[in-house]
Amino acid sequence: MIYPYKQKYPVISESAFLADGVIVSGDVTIGDETNIWFHTVIRGDVSPTRIGNRVNIQDQCMLHQSPKYPLLLEDDVSIGHQAMLHSCTIRKKALVGMGSIILDGAEIGEGAFIGAGSLVPQGKKIPPNMLAFGRPAKVVRELNEDDLAEMARIRREYVEKGQHYKQIIAETKQ
Repeated sequence: MIYPYKQKYPVISESAFLADGVIVSGDVTIGDETNIWFHTVIRGDVSPTRIGNRVNIQDQCMLHQSPKYPLLLEDDVSIGHQAMLHSCTIRKKALVGMGSIILDGAEIGEGAFIGAGSLVPQGKKIPPNMLAFGRPAKVVRELNEDDLAEMARIRREYVEKGQHYKQIIAETKQ
């Protein structure tokens, strides 16, 4: 379901895939080939939410903001199942693991990996290309080539999967 909020309408790329049960409201922009999976909620009723190109936001995620603090997901980001993002910045090619919580003002660096179930507290900065996990999240090590290859595989497969579902749905409507 797509809802306006106070004359703010979501802007969603024609090439994006939104699965059944997704709710998007208000001041939200979703880029090209981005895929938003089942029962995710993205509310742009407090501050803007900007989601780049080829982003995957997996099942049952919750995205929201605080006043004057936007939520930004740059290109090629992966957000794992049931993650909660609130007024944070996720830089390009980063991955946020399943069940993680990223709070106001936190910034996940380019290509960083937040392990499943982690809590990144308000204002915490995770440097680029680092693995961080825990509650609160702490940087553990630099990512290696295998880690980066796995993150690239996830990004690629979610774009392909989203486009496949989009095509199948379009064909069944004909």
